[in-house]
Amino acid sequence: MSMRSKILGLLAATAVSAIATTVSAAPLLAPVFTDHAVLQRGQPIRVWGAAGPGAVVELSLGEAKASATADAEGRWSTTFPAREPGAALTLTTQAGGERQTISDLLVGDVWLCSGQSNMEYPLRRSLGGEAEAANAADPDIRLLQTGRVSLPNPTTALPKEAAWRPATPESANNFSAACFFMGREIKKTTGVPIGLIDATWGGSIIQDWISREGLHALGGYDEGLAVLADYARSPDVGMAQWTAMLDRWAAKVEPQAAAWSRPDFDDRDWKTMPAEQFWETNPGLETFDGTIWLRATIVLTEKQARQGATLSLGPIDDLDTTFVNGREIGSSQGWDTPRAYRIAPGVLRAGPNLIAVRAIDAGGGGGAWGPAAQKGLKFDDGSFAPLGASWRYKVSTAIAQSGLPPTAPWVGSSGLSTLRNGMIAPLIPYGLKGFAWYQGEANVAEPAAYGRLLPALVADWRRSFDAPDLPFLVVQLAAFGPRQTAPAESGWAGVRDAQRQAAAADPKVGLASAVDIGDIYDIHPANKQQVGHRLALLARKLAYGETGLVAAGPAPLSATRAADAVVVRLDQSAVVQADARPVGFELCDAGGACRFADAALAGDQVRLTIPAGFAPVRVRFAWADSPILNLYGRTGLPATPFELTIAP
Repeated sequence: MSMRSKILGLLAATAVSAIATTVSAAPLLAPVFTDHAVLQRGQPIRVWGAAGPGAVVELSLGEAKASATADAEGRWSTTFPAREPGAALTLTTQAGGERQTISDLLVGDVWLCSGQSNMEYPLRRSLGGEAEAANAADPDIRLLQTGRVSLPNPTTALPKEAAWRPATPESANNFSAACFFMGREIKKTTGVPIGLIDATWGGSIIQDWISREGLHALGGYDEGLAVLADYARSPDVGMAQWTAMLDRWAAKVEPQAAAWSRPDFDDRDWKTMPAEQFWETNPGLETFDGTIWLRATIVLTEKQARQGATLSLGPIDDLDTTFVNGREIGSSQGWDTPRAYRIAPGVLRAGPNLIAVRAIDAGGGGGAWGPAAQKGLKFDDGSFAPLGASWRYKVSTAIAQSGLPPTAPWVGSSGLSTLRNGMIAPLIPYGLKGFAWYQGEANVAEPAAYGRLLPALVADWRRSFDAPDLPFLVVQLAAFGPRQTAPAESGWAGVRDAQRQAAAADPKVGLASAVDIGDIYDIHPANKQQVGHRLALLARKLAYGETGLVAAGPAPLSATRAADAVVVRLDQSAVVQADARPVGFELCDAGGACRFADAALAGDQVRLTIPAGFAPVRVRFAWADSPILNLYGRTGLPATPFELTIAP
């Protein structure tokens, strides 16, 4: 998924101030406790909230009683004995003269569903979505949506509108489709009430869901975390720190561009592009992701030059650093965020004035877009000098060479820990049966990093909820994008393999592959019923004790050399659909060259013929953004994409 989707265009000062108007704490109980909630069965029921410092809090849950004393900051918590499903309950909480009662509480199983847009994808848009929503009513399925909240520090609050609701056509309509279908099938299988929590943000990177402590332990994020802490204390200081990070990154990855912001640099050999279109509309840039410099000249009168002004550039996808006459005047982030930079008197000059922009695109459309007529200098006296109809431009560095730039760590969906702070922290330590996670599209540019981040997320959430063995169900990315006709590198395949490895390394992490139910034209495939079904299969195996259930397709155990062949051993017998032989297998040599390999299936083994004169060291399967595969398990679930080193 492009950074256009990841960065939904709000710089933090705006985002946080908007969020602050919608978040407030409940009087006594934490906001996650509302009417119609589901409490996790089979484990002590933790309840917490806020009261006056030192206040004695008395609680009753049905016939059970409990009490707590608020600490110096007013926080309190207590525990009720474990319960099994039964009649609806009422929870009453009293402290001093305050009293809060919530009712129609059920005891059952609670699942937390999280991730980016494919988990956020609403029921109404799924296959047959209108009919699915119309038939969603079930009083024993309860739904809670946290809403989108991004914060630099953890909060205990949820938006006012966040509340548990019984499943109805209205409450389920915009709820996560994959989560709902999973929960509905689990409820049908177990017969117990099901609570589903939808904590999702489209386009979000995994780093934004991991706690500050988790990222610090992982390593490599301390500079960004320090900037986030500075921003929490002072947005201006944080912005300056991030801009400096971005400048240091640029100096490292594009030293050739050191003079491109200066007015005396000769750009006469640069090409031109329209000022109001994504740069992909220009020949040679159709698939370019990376850094391109844009330059334009505005000629001013002496009267105009003496004034202060605001430079309006429209939206720039994804990040920019902008210079006027060689002086850096600001950086911003967000594919659809209009840029407006204040220029103090004394920066402009009579005659030519150079506007230079370092524009960085991490995926999808890129560059300065929007109506050209709105771009230019608006002076303090109200007059306006247009930028013009075109930019002069020069390609600097492709993202494949530079890597991703440091994004502003406080920006929701592309930051560090901000979604964990705003959307997961308010739920901790609510009792859960497990997690369901569908995310990774926003991290395909750095699959190796994802291989470290996903296990870190699993460990972080289990630690936060004090549940070290809680099942964690991962959806493996669906196919998206054009079909490949030759072996090639693929960030999508790399993330899928990282997801596979996380499941292989942890017996309580399950992998629900969606690789065969994608849409090459749509990053959001509508068949969320099948995603929910595959998640429910994993839940039955990992959370409900059906240990003999085959809940996933074939996965590799080993790849070994056997004379003129490589033998891949799978964890289960497989079948081939729609062809006589398996397709999608590749052999790769030590230099990185890969070739498709002829394959033959025999039960749980695939034999790959080594081409004459070729010396493979690795084997790959379904290694593409949108792979073609026909290898399935006997229960109809697809084999997982993978890459393995070949053993002698």
